[in-house]
Amino acid sequence: MNSPRSILFIAFLVVSFFLYQNWVVESAPGTTAPANSEFMQQAADKSGSTDVPSGSVAASSDVPEAEGASKTSSATTIHVETDVLDVQIDTRGGDIVSAKLLQFAKELNSDERFQLLQNESNAVYVAQSGLIGADGIDNKNGRAVYSYEKTDYSSTSEKIEVPLTYTSENGVVYRKIFTFTPGHYDIDVRFEIENNSADTLSTQFYGQLKRSMGTGESGSMIMPTYFGAAYSHDDDKFEKYDFEDMQDKRLDVTSQTGWVSMLEHYFVSAWIPTQQQTNRLFSRVANGSQAIIGVVYPATQINPNSTETIESKLYLGPKDQDAMAQLVEHLDLTVDYGFLWWLAQPIFKLLQFLQSIVINWGLAIILTTVIVKALLFPLTKAQYVSMAKMRMLQPKMTELRERYSSDRQKLSQEMMKLYKTEKVNPLGGCLPMLLQLPIFLALYWVLLESVELRHSEFIFWIQDLSTKDPYYILPILMGASMFLMQRLQPTPATDPMQQKLFQYMPVVFTVFFLWFPSGLVLYWLVSNLITIAQMLIIYRGLEKKGMMVRGNKKK
Repeated sequence: MNSPRSILFIAFLVVSFFLYQNWVVESAPGTTAPANSEFMQQAADKSGSTDVPSGSVAASSDVPEAEGASKTSSATTIHVETDVLDVQIDTRGGDIVSAKLLQFAKELNSDERFQLLQNESNAVYVAQSGLIGADGIDNKNGRAVYSYEKTDYSSTSEKIEVPLTYTSENGVVYRKIFTFTPGHYDIDVRFEIENNSADTLSTQFYGQLKRSMGTGESGSMIMPTYFGAAYSHDDDKFEKYDFEDMQDKRLDVTSQTGWVSMLEHYFVSAWIPTQQQTNRLFSRVANGSQAIIGVVYPATQINPNSTETIESKLYLGPKDQDAMAQLVEHLDLTVDYGFLWWLAQPIFKLLQFLQSIVINWGLAIILTTVIVKALLFPLTKAQYVSMAKMRMLQPKMTELRERYSSDRQKLSQEMMKLYKTEKVNPLGGCLPMLLQLPIFLALYWVLLESVELRHSEFIFWIQDLSTKDPYYILPILMGASMFLMQRLQPTPATDPMQQKLFQYMPVVFTVFFLWFPSGLVLYWLVSNLITIAQMLIIYRGLEKKGMMVRGNKKK
């Protein structure tokens, strides 16, 4: 970023990086695991099926009522609203069929809230849970229709409990209770099974996420975003699971820890087991178009005249790293910073800290850039000193090339001897550039993945730092700063073709950056401006020492 050759090299690496990451997103690997037939049979002592219901939720006729449900009862929808969630629960099965995130607009400057879950004929994305197994009330033949106390709940300051009740023909009472907490995106889901029969009952809890595979956005080549499933278990703390791979390879693995989820850029839904036991994580494709990923608990035994409780947790919300980390281990890894996560994490923490002080993400990016450039200044100065020394050695190097033109080995030896005598490191100009490139790429991932920067404004026309500049002002200013940097540089190589290539680099970068997140362009622009100031300071010092840094500049 501080010399024409550096600019050319960075351009090559940046383009290669975006081609690579686009390929990674398009070909995310799936995972296979051995089947656990013994686990699946735990609750199959009676003739009941342990299969999770897979009928279409969008069409109720595909999911008939469970045996024993009243034929006169009809399903309805219960509305629940907190300060952060607006959800609808279908009393048939007790599934959450709609969820809006009230703190997030669907689009910039829109009054419409972002809808995470929905249940439309052409777009299904729902969170299902129930009881399967020998005495479960959910199976392939249908779902139970629960009775309810009321159809509307609303509170922004107190917890909300939504109780649903189903009583079977043999007198067993099944209660499904949802608990919503103000300010939280996690929902507690609890089953209470009251066995009023003379038999010991056996059932298994399941929670699953079902989504139409054709819905959702995967971004563009410059800003690709992952759209698909993900999970965590004992042997793998975070694994993406692409819908295409899900069609070919089912997930079927047991684990004492972990979770299953669906990811959509800044947002996530996840079933999180809360009981210490060995659960089964599974996946499949229903109706050829709906991806399902879920978790099944081991069998729970309910003795006659006793009550057992089964608990789980459902998260429906943004990829808030702090909130997710408090819920369960590794869920915060759904904020995927790629292979530079080790660098992106501290950059995000620094940005977050600075934003808490200046209350503006754009100013936080500027301050972060200043800090990074200040830390790298000693290396930047060493780079320019090394480049100046190399230019002063050009006559001697040319003489050596002419003298040993027919003996490349001898030429290399004499060159190294010259470097050692003059105390010049030929690679000294590369280190600052190599350090700045990972920082640039890490910041790119932070801007792309961090929901905190979604719809975050800077000043004037920049209303969303996570998307491109609508008027392309920042990319143009960035290109102008690159042009000014070139004007301040000593004349590069005498090769006319190389000089033309360097002259066009500001134009190429300007066009390339037109579609970059404005926050990233802001970082690059401020970095260039600071570099220009550093160049003037360093060059002035070198000229005072008699190093003709810019003496050969063309008039």
